[in-house]
Amino acid sequence: MSQRFTVTAFSKSDSGRNVSDIQGEVNQLFEGDEPTPSSSNKEVSFNTEVVVVQGDANPKESSPFINSSDATEKSQKYDGKHMALFEEEMETSPMVSTMISSLANYSSLPQGSKEHEEEADNEEEDKKKKKPVKAPQLGTLMGVYLPCIQNIFGVILFLRMTWMVGIGGVIGSFIIVFMCCSTTMLTAISMSAIATNGVVPAGGSYYMISRSLGPEFGGAVGICFYLGTTFAGAMYILGSIELLLVYILPQAAIFKMEGLEGAEAEAAMLNNMRVYGTIVLSFMATVVFVGVKYVNKLALLFLACVILSILAVYAGVIKTAIEPPDFPVCLLGNRPLISKGFDVCAKTLESGNGTVTTKLWSVFCDSPFLNATCDEYFVNNNVSFIQGIPGVMSGILKENLFGNYLEKGDLVAKKGIATVEGPDDTLTNSNRYVLADITSFFTLLVGIYFPSVTGIMAGSNRSGDLRDAQKSIPIGTIMAITTTSIVYMSAVILFGACIEGVVLRDKFGEGVNGNLVIGTLAWPSPWVIVIGSFFSTCGAGLQSLTGAPRLMQAISRDGVVPILRVFGHGKANGEPTWALLLTAGICEIGILIASLDAVAPILSMFFLMCYMFVNLACALQTLLRTPNWRPRFNYYHWALSFLGMSLCLSLMFICSWFYAIVAMVIAGSIYKYIEFRGAEKEWGDGIRGISLSAARYALMRLEEGPPHTKNWRPQLLVLVSTDVEQNVEQPRLLSLTNQLKAGKGLTIVGTALAGTYLENHPQAQRAEQSLRKLMETEKVKGFCQVTISSNMRDATSHLLQASGLGGLMHNTVLVSWPRNWKQADDLQTWRDFIELVRETTAAHLALLVPKNIAAFPSNGERFSEGHIDVWWIVHDGGMLMLLPFLLRQHKVWRKCKMRIFTVAQMDDNSIQMKKDLTTFLYHLRIDAEVEVVEMHDSDISAYTYEKTLVMEQRSQILKQINLTKTEREREIQSITDSSRGSIRRKNPAVVTTQLSVTEEQPGVSSKVEKPEEEVQLIHDSTSPTSPATPLTPASEGGAQTPGSAQVQMTWTEKADGEPAKPPGASTPQGIKDIFNMKPEWENLNQSNVRRMHTALRLNGVIVKKSSEAKLVLLNMPGPPNNRSGDENYMEFLEVLTEGLNRVLLVRGGGREVITIYS
Repeated sequence: MSQRFTVTAFSKSDSGRNVSDIQGEVNQLFEGDEPTPSSSNKEVSFNTEVVVVQGDANPKESSPFINSSDATEKSQKYDGKHMALFEEEMETSPMVSTMISSLANYSSLPQGSKEHEEEADNEEEDKKKKKPVKAPQLGTLMGVYLPCIQNIFGVILFLRMTWMVGIGGVIGSFIIVFMCCSTTMLTAISMSAIATNGVVPAGGSYYMISRSLGPEFGGAVGICFYLGTTFAGAMYILGSIELLLVYILPQAAIFKMEGLEGAEAEAAMLNNMRVYGTIVLSFMATVVFVGVKYVNKLALLFLACVILSILAVYAGVIKTAIEPPDFPVCLLGNRPLISKGFDVCAKTLESGNGTVTTKLWSVFCDSPFLNATCDEYFVNNNVSFIQGIPGVMSGILKENLFGNYLEKGDLVAKKGIATVEGPDDTLTNSNRYVLADITSFFTLLVGIYFPSVTGIMAGSNRSGDLRDAQKSIPIGTIMAITTTSIVYMSAVILFGACIEGVVLRDKFGEGVNGNLVIGTLAWPSPWVIVIGSFFSTCGAGLQSLTGAPRLMQAISRDGVVPILRVFGHGKANGEPTWALLLTAGICEIGILIASLDAVAPILSMFFLMCYMFVNLACALQTLLRTPNWRPRFNYYHWALSFLGMSLCLSLMFICSWFYAIVAMVIAGSIYKYIEFRGAEKEWGDGIRGISLSAARYALMRLEEGPPHTKNWRPQLLVLVSTDVEQNVEQPRLLSLTNQLKAGKGLTIVGTALAGTYLENHPQAQRAEQSLRKLMETEKVKGFCQVTISSNMRDATSHLLQASGLGGLMHNTVLVSWPRNWKQADDLQTWRDFIELVRETTAAHLALLVPKNIAAFPSNGERFSEGHIDVWWIVHDGGMLMLLPFLLRQHKVWRKCKMRIFTVAQMDDNSIQMKKDLTTFLYHLRIDAEVEVVEMHDSDISAYTYEKTLVMEQRSQILKQINLTKTEREREIQSITDSSRGSIRRKNPAVVTTQLSVTEEQPGVSSKVEKPEEEVQLIHDSTSPTSPATPLTPASEGGAQTPGSAQVQMTWTEKADGEPAKPPGASTPQGIKDIFNMKPEWENLNQSNVRRMHTALRLNGVIVKKSSEAKLVLLNMPGPPNNRSGDENYMEFLEVLTEGLNRVLLVRGGGREVITIYS
């Protein structure tokens, strides 16, 4: 006992009793405990209690749900009052007060920057000694709402929102925004339910998904979420570079774009993005590496920039209603002109000296003179200007309601203005007009916009910092999504109501003096938006580079993806250095793409996949009614989760079917990798719950009736034996199992142990581990089962009866032939074997008995040629046809050809038999050679009589000499308890027993003249006589010989019904004389003689035809009804299979297992 409590209590009523007497009475309650020295010989005053606590002082797992080290310490201080009944369980079952204290004080601080700053510098020392960590104090506003606002509002709002409204129209853009915001709202509802279902440790969305859907889905979706966060960092960096080079400091471009047109200008812009993006990425990665605490401290500043910019936009909208700003847009005909290169929106100006041309004239004409040659479109159309921002009261909303999708290179034109174009006009001076830089369509807009609604996980990612995560996460996240959705929807309507359509479609503000289009609407200055959005995108990029490595570190430390374990390491304070390098490398891929419009759909895929599985997790947990599914957030429903999941899946394919398929392939590959190579985790996930529900449903369906013949396949119960060290003695039996099953159907590998369960439980565990290890080695997919009973016979019978569940039961038993059954000390083995044959017959189970199992091939061997021979003697449901077909599906037997032999009697037409069998195999779609073997009548040879005599003599000797007292009792018991394995089978058709081959058995005369060989056959246990094979129908039914009446098929009775008794067999002297006297053949059991005759002749035919076969399959006859002839049954099988290398004895289960119908 690891821990003992001895409690002695005294009261006034005990004043007349001796202390030691009371102590002795208490000690009698727990016999086996040694009395403590302090309590046996020492007087203790009354009204006191003495408690002696002894324990092993081993620290337990530190967890609030199991008794932790703190709980152990408190239990050692426990005073024992009224707890004497439970004192022996205190080691494993702590007091309720201790457990509640541990649960109430459970802390889930994240492995983030805050904890890293406050913990010890070394992880090794951290385990021994931790500095006190401040309790989480963040509330809903600072902990969830504002971080979500900062992450949701981002670069897309400032750089692409106005362009999306101009291209898609107010209606189309509103549909996109509503659809995306609805998706995130439904996801937030599902996430709130998961987050409030118990304590959420640090890890946020990855933790929720992995613990709800299992390590495979968790790892796959976690990595997708990581990739989405990483590409979001690339998108933010590209957005900040675009703001810098287009709006803030265009002259900083390394690759100059002045004077370049079309593809050359685009290539120069992309190269600038790549160079500056790489520089900014390196700088940000360095900042994150040096000190993440600075990033967190700047987060509020970046958030202030975002909020200030949005407020400036709303202020500008209000100002347009009072006084619209002056942002003229110059049009040539209906085409807006790039404002760079001219100062006055006119062709000529009137001055005192006359008419003079403007800079705009010089752009379209070859000289500044009035008689210059000019562009035809410039000559035919007038120059005019319109207000870029007419104001919210101008009615421009009607023009912007519907979309205006453009092809790459199309002109951005103003609707409703007359223009003169020649029929053969070609677009010249294209670098002077505002053109579409990409081909736009609805699905592209969805992919570009969706990243602007991501970031809803920011609150759950900080769950460890929250004062009350279960309260703050739902309220804060849903309020943040509501706020941002209102802003986005109102922005769509306000942009369409305030800004001219050609300005909205001008992505880079080229027609409004290079200003940011949303900046032209802002008040008091466009620079508020430009500077604010620049800092907010830089801050968002830093946040991505801070969060993504920690997510990768959490995945790595979980160990679900072994190849990623290196990224779980970091600096001494826990900062994920290697994960940061990986994040920077992946982020650089997005930087090299260099186009914000191309990167946005990529990260949309990964975020949508993550959100889809959050909804799936909530729906599954709700539908499965998992007992642990008790979220505090009550406003969820599985239908909402399924709707959110459907929206996510739809948006993935709407954005880009190609990217959606790539993302799914990546997630699927990670899933399969974790499934086959990853670490095994048990997190109580929902996928396991689905498996249980699906298994229950399938089992209930299987109970509705037996499987159709077309669906029948061998569901194997493989019975193996183990040695003293619980190692499997016949490993090739599992190799044969793999070759028969190829991973399909049910396989149960079972073994039996003798003894009691309490005493042999450790051996059973070792045996189970040994079975699992061998099954893994032999690649056998299935279950293992170990049964313990008082004896091996009963244990095997229990296995046969209790294995399987419901309709998922075994229908075939695979057991090896008892190879040493003739040994005097192994008698019970063959008796158990025969009882097993009887029980499988009673249970209508098929039986497969491989003989010489050690000679069977392993899974690594290959037969390049050879035959699988089937000796079809009795029809048993088609098992003999089906098994070779299944074996040839495996690569070991694939190149072997199948041959089928059947036996024709004297009355049969062998030619017609062969023709019918060929037709039958054709309908079965089985390719095999067919041969009919004719067996003619012949006289019973002298060798047959000698063989039978030796068999019966051996039977008597085994019964009278070699049986110990215990074995005699077992023999008596096995005969007395005949009802347990009795079989009631119909007798097969009666056939003649004088069957033989025309060829004479070689060496018969020499064996008859040398009875010493028979003596050697009995006593030499080390030399097996022959392999085993089944008997013919003659061994199961009645037989008729010329001149004699029909004889019932018993195995040890003479024809007259009296047992055959060798003379003098009851005395030792008589036993000695058995081997010296000449056999008296007339006293032999004639039934046994006929069986031996049939076995020898059939064996001769099989050896002649199939001695070179790789495998021989043949029918196995049933054992005798009379148990006194069991040893004769084993002998007949030995004779039948003599001279064959690999034999598989097959006994059908009493039903058809193969059909000619489709």
